[in-house]
Amino acid sequence: MSVVKEIEQPVTESLFEQAGKMGHEQVVFCNDEATGLKAIIGIHNTVLGPALGGTRMWNYASEQDALTDVLRLSRGMTYKAAISGLNLGGGKAVIIGDAEKIKNEALMRRFGRFVDSLGGRYITAEDVNMKTKDMEYVHMETDYVTGIPESMGGSGDPSPVTAYGVYMGVKASAKKVFGNDSLSGKKIAVQGVGQVGMYLTERLVKDGAKVFITDINEAKLKTVAEKTGAQVVGMNEIYDLDVDIYSPCALGATVNDDTIKRLKAKIIAGGANNQLQDEKRHGYMLLDYGITYAPDFLINAGGLINVGSEYYGNYSRERSMTQTEGIYDTCMRIYNLADAEGISTQEAAIKIAEQRIESIGKVKLSY
Repeated sequence: MSVVKEIEQPVTESLFEQAGKMGHEQVVFCNDEATGLKAIIGIHNTVLGPALGGTRMWNYASEQDALTDVLRLSRGMTYKAAISGLNLGGGKAVIIGDAEKIKNEALMRRFGRFVDSLGGRYITAEDVNMKTKDMEYVHMETDYVTGIPESMGGSGDPSPVTAYGVYMGVKASAKKVFGNDSLSGKKIAVQGVGQVGMYLTERLVKDGAKVFITDINEAKLKTVAEKTGAQVVGMNEIYDLDVDIYSPCALGATVNDDTIKRLKAKIIAGGANNQLQDEKRHGYMLLDYGITYAPDFLINAGGLINVGSEYYGNYSRERSMTQTEGIYDTCMRIYNLADAEGISTQEAAIKIAEQRIESIGKVKLSY
């Protein structure tokens, strides 16, 4: 995976100004010297329900970078839940540090106690550098966790469902741009072959696509290439390939002033969160360049659909997959709205999500 630095200028705003600008309800800083835990939980909006979103562990360059990440990610979760028709709000957590060095049972259980202290306003799950075993440790201290192992009655790894949603988004985008949703013969660049990128690559290759892959993890890259036959390319080379579709599946902000000018793809559709470095400016820049963008918080919503089903009980992987399949139709709805109003697809998706939050908020106010 690769991290693209999202902060170009020093942040001079106060914490309240940063959180307020994005509309956050609550930001929680978690610090525990005994375990070395340093975490931030962002609760963006709980109008539709409790805030559900995964925990990401990353060795951020600065605490400000971690704060920026959690604020953007938790806001994205609000839109993801809303546009997917889920009765959930948006939240996210980040743990600061190198997972290979500091992640252990004690740290994850201490984090679980912080989650529990919020009384259900925030429900956690897996994200980058987290496994089902980590959620098992968190579950030892709180019931407000999803993605626990299937052996414990949970839904397990949500990555296959997330990848299926991205796949649906890729196919819908192909239908929009090329007139049909067949991926046979299409050239697709997948940036990042973690769990989601790996499962997505498998589906694309199975459909007859020519897939190019890159990742910071060379061992994982080699494994996926050997398993699928995908062609390995350099991390910087990925932007310059003559492909039909660019699918970012690592971390955020890879769609920016530099890369948009280099991309030859007609479609951007991937599993990463916050792909647009500046969602408004780059959303319209893509429109100007004639590149169709599948809003990330829509097409990567499969994982949330899956763990949301787990949280509310009576979990069924088949039902989660069926609901995730609906991402295809929602994509087409967004493309039609964007075309009709002459706006970016990102703006169209946010508009649909905010309309649902506003309408359901009125229903709740009647009680």
